[in-house]
Amino acid sequence: MESATRPALNVNFDNTYARLPERFYTRIRPAVVPGPRLIAWNQTLAEQLGLSAVPNDEEQLARLFSGNQLPKEMDPIALAYAGHQFGRFVPQLGDGRAVLLGEVVRVDGQRFDLQLKGSGQTPFSRRGDGKSSLGPVIREYILSEAMHRLGVPTTRALAAVSTGETVIRETLQPGGVFTRVASSHLRIGTFEYFAARGDRDALQALADYAMQRHFPEVRDAAKPMVAFFARVVEVQAALVAHWMALGFIHGVMNTDNTSISGETIDYGPCAFLDEFDFYKVFSSIDQGGRYAYGRQAGIAQWNLARLAECLLLLGEPQQHFENELERFQALFDHHYSQHMREKLGLVTSEPDDTELIEEWLQHLQDHQLDYTQSFRQLCACLDKPVDAPMRFGRFETKWKQRIARQPESSTCLRLRMEAVNPCFIPRNHQVEGAIQAAIKDDLSVFHELNRVLQEPFSEQPEFAAYAEPPRPFERVEQTFCGT
Repeated sequence: MESATRPALNVNFDNTYARLPERFYTRIRPAVVPGPRLIAWNQTLAEQLGLSAVPNDEEQLARLFSGNQLPKEMDPIALAYAGHQFGRFVPQLGDGRAVLLGEVVRVDGQRFDLQLKGSGQTPFSRRGDGKSSLGPVIREYILSEAMHRLGVPTTRALAAVSTGETVIRETLQPGGVFTRVASSHLRIGTFEYFAARGDRDALQALADYAMQRHFPEVRDAAKPMVAFFARVVEVQAALVAHWMALGFIHGVMNTDNTSISGETIDYGPCAFLDEFDFYKVFSSIDQGGRYAYGRQAGIAQWNLARLAECLLLLGEPQQHFENELERFQALFDHHYSQHMREKLGLVTSEPDDTELIEEWLQHLQDHQLDYTQSFRQLCACLDKPVDAPMRFGRFETKWKQRIARQPESSTCLRLRMEAVNPCFIPRNHQVEGAIQAAIKDDLSVFHELNRVLQEPFSEQPEFAAYAEPPRPFERVEQTFCGT
């Protein structure tokens, strides 16, 4: 149980969001849990954050990152925000099962939020218990760290704790608390919360805070609010393009799950493609396919339009925001094309490259081929004799003719392609296997999968099974949000 004495953390810790007006949040203490046990601790990330003073003791870490014993420096708050959920506006959402502990400030001045997820009820819980079952904790730990290793901007996993209690979902499940690290937890939905209330003072304060936190360079622009919006458009275009190139489906791209910083946030019903399908949906709650794989860029632009509507209340002409919003598609196309060209080994530029990329994707879709594995198999085609059978048919012939016009040797090109095409992704069936084993108190699958995903671009022959797509009986066709 929580000690009456709150220890000092002895790290550079701050709570700038808690100094904003009180209508931005509510102060709340995490719920005390009966039997906290540390199941994962990201020592590398802790060192990068400057948390070397955190005691390297599993029992103390469990007490800290369950919320049972918070250091004096922490002033936990639950954030207020709204959001468009599947296109429908909800004027009040907020942190219903999470608390922001504050910010770690590194020696270089960068700030990173520490948030506990699954830490109990808050005023935003909307009849929920505010807790998390262990499954979503395992999922977010695996997915967020894998995305980081794949080079995608993302929130990070610092700790995972089992709570020693049972939570009620469809069945009785063990409880857990997840510690998330983020550049901030500012969302488009945060802006919508104050815009819906016509609270211009709060909206201006929020915009000023977001600029200072993420894009301080825009404060000196002729039109800072427009420049701020332009930067959010840019980082979102780059983020979604990276998702698409890796075959990642977020699954629930609501505006309250869209980060101002351009980081991937909220790994609920997310998934990676196995076989390529432009309209693939995994999320059990996405009945209409609104957030299907191939629709993610359009949804990101729609979400950004909602942010623009909020910022319009601060006085800048609408046309300026429309001009910046119209840049999104070209920015997305640029980033996506750049990723796909690298994945296909297109070092030089030719007019028909876009058509070649489209032919590749069409071949994958027509033949229902595994998205991730096919790129690695294409790399191997570089070493095949000229008269060998073509694994990828007419596309492979055309592709080989195209890369033959480049100056690089096939060996150099293969190394270049292997550096951007992962062997290992957190496949749905493997994540589910880790969750089911953890529920039975077997964490070995979880830890081994995390180790493999730390080096996603390396062959790792001893773990080759993790690179394989699911067999028919292993397939996971639906993913769930876990709330």
